[in-house]
Amino acid sequence: MKRVRSSLRISQLRSLALATCFFAAPGLALAQDSASQPQQIVEGIQDGKRVEIRLPDPEEQLPLEELRKFTEVFARIKDAYVEEVSDTQLLESAIKGMLSDLDPHSTYLAPKDYEELEESTSGEFGGLGIEVGMENGFVKVISPIDDTPAQKAGVQAGDLIIKLDEKPVKGMSLEEAVNLMRGKPGTVLSLTIMREGESAPIEINVTRNIIKVTSVKSRMLESGYGYVRITQFQAETGRQFREALSKLEDDFGSDLNGLVIDLRNNPGGVLQAAVETSDALIDEGLIVYTEGRIQSSRLRFTAQPGDLMEGTPIVVLINGGSASASEIVAGALQDHKRAVVMGTQSFGKGSVQTVIPLDESHAIKMTTARYFTPNGRSIQAKGIKPDIEVRPAELTELDSRPFFTEADLSGHLEGEDEEKARKEREQNAEAREETENRDYQLRSALNLLKGMNILSGAKDGNKQSLSQ
Repeated sequence: MKRVRSSLRISQLRSLALATCFFAAPGLALAQDSASQPQQIVEGIQDGKRVEIRLPDPEEQLPLEELRKFTEVFARIKDAYVEEVSDTQLLESAIKGMLSDLDPHSTYLAPKDYEELEESTSGEFGGLGIEVGMENGFVKVISPIDDTPAQKAGVQAGDLIIKLDEKPVKGMSLEEAVNLMRGKPGTVLSLTIMREGESAPIEINVTRNIIKVTSVKSRMLESGYGYVRITQFQAETGRQFREALSKLEDDFGSDLNGLVIDLRNNPGGVLQAAVETSDALIDEGLIVYTEGRIQSSRLRFTAQPGDLMEGTPIVVLINGGSASASEIVAGALQDHKRAVVMGTQSFGKGSVQTVIPLDESHAIKMTTARYFTPNGRSIQAKGIKPDIEVRPAELTELDSRPFFTEADLSGHLEGEDEEKARKEREQNAEAREETENRDYQLRSALNLLKGMNILSGAKDGNKQSLSQ
């Protein structure tokens, strides 16, 4: 009798599963009934923008044999699992499994996850302040976000998290791990981390907080040389980047001699923000394009006329924590020969995820396309290779004692604008102490800009002498 009951249940569930398939994708079901029926159009969110997605008609019949296996497993779990499991839980687990097995970025978004995704793109959310992915069953830190608890506690890009408090990460889904990392502000989470170059695990305690990400920061490195740090690409990043460039030139009082754009440990974000940032510096031509199987995933973005910096030399800093949208910016500026890319190879996240709502509170996030740079280079799993590789390093100057100069001698003849020159030397010394000596990559970028500026001035001088 037990075998008969199970068989009947399987038969019923098979019918239920087939009905569910047709109900969940009415465009697919109708296509089998009538070839003239139009494709189903649904509205989704791709990189923060609403897009129409045309679901393709199926070319083959539904895989009935695989559906039979699915319903049989469903029935056996319902009948024999050690604890009672609801139909809803089993079906949601099946959806999660379908998506998580595709790639690390495709996932099912339950109400809480859906809400958190919207929060992260708006620039304010709760947690530790790290962008993470999965690698060999462990949570890998893609990058810590600037000025967040994780970054201040010492979490670094490339760290593998093996424990959250006392719970081993191995065997968890990325969603489960992220849920454990989120929590009430003020509470402490202990991260056990494996780090390259360390022989034993490291334990770091991080106090959760509300994460408010400042997308764009800017300052003068020294007279004539500006610095813009983009921590993450959010909806307003393009506008904020343009404002930062204007402010730097206003502070300097004229056009800058050079600019450093720091995209290190920038995990990416909204595609449109990356396009707007690149467009501010590229006069014309392609910025990025995407290729996928459905028509709505095939997009091309081109620059509008006008370069805000009017050809000012630019160095872009990247590293292994630079991913997605930051790789788009670096790749576009590199292909257009608008900037020198310096640092270490980027992360290589060159895929596009589209959020497709299922109802008001549930959605799926699914990879639908790949990014390509203007020259047709795929970013996926390759990343952006810097023009000049500069690895992080700590420098110790052999002799940091200041030399005496003519200006230090008692009774020296006064030079022209001596007081102005003295103040400028002091300001530049403070700037070097604050950034260059502590950041070898930034120091290298600034030195390169100075060299490019000197060379450009020499060329201009030769042109003038020739014309005379």
